[in-house]
Amino acid sequence: MHNREISDIFFDLDHTLWDFDRNSELAFERVFRKYNIELPIKVFLKEYEPINLIYWKKYSEERITKEELRRGRLTEAFDIFKLKFSLETIDALAVCYIEELPVDNHLLIGTLEILEYLSEKYTLHIITNGFEEVQYLKLNNSGIKKYFSTITTSEEVGSKKPNPVIFETALTKASATAKNSLMIGDSFEADIKGAENAGMQTLFFNCRKEEVEPRYFAINELSEIKNHL
Repeated sequence: MHNREISDIFFDLDHTLWDFDRNSELAFERVFRKYNIELPIKVFLKEYEPINLIYWKKYSEERITKEELRRGRLTEAFDIFKLKFSLETIDALAVCYIEELPVDNHLLIGTLEILEYLSEKYTLHIITNGFEEVQYLKLNNSGIKKYFSTITTSEEVGSKKPNPVIFETALTKASATAKNSLMIGDSFEADIKGAENAGMQTLFFNCRKEEVEPRYFAINELSEIKNHL
């Protein structure tokens, strides 16, 4: 990594800085209480989380709509437990979950320390595929928005990572060049391959311990960013 050339660092938000899994569990607890769904949260999440990842992959690849994502992931998960809800109720549950999601704002270990460290040397930015109405709330409520000069969302751009358009738009907003920019994220396909195809340098936050080619720079903990920058 040519760190002397890097001027701008772009972060993914969910699963990279913002502790999506922990905050999502707390949000579902409140949703289930409100709608009297008697299903242990951890049992539900064990089935829901892999389904959610599949739906987000389809959404990132623009194979399904936002509505299909919200409805499908819940319906498929509840089907496993033989729980049937009307479409109206599924939509209400989906909306309630999105409203509850930014209420808790736990960050991944080392987030504040690394943002403080990097902000003294580089200009920081966010590129996210998350729903625009909640991403800004997450950034504000967690207290980390102040570290970022620009925030680029897929809904704003009309394209999702790994589409090069969202990276090119983010670079333009940041007045940054691809060769002097670094993307850090937890999705190899969306964040790393997408940024690479846009000409950016990359650092893979390999929190799931995936097998990746040795030519890619990777970290397992946010604190390890200091070894590269």
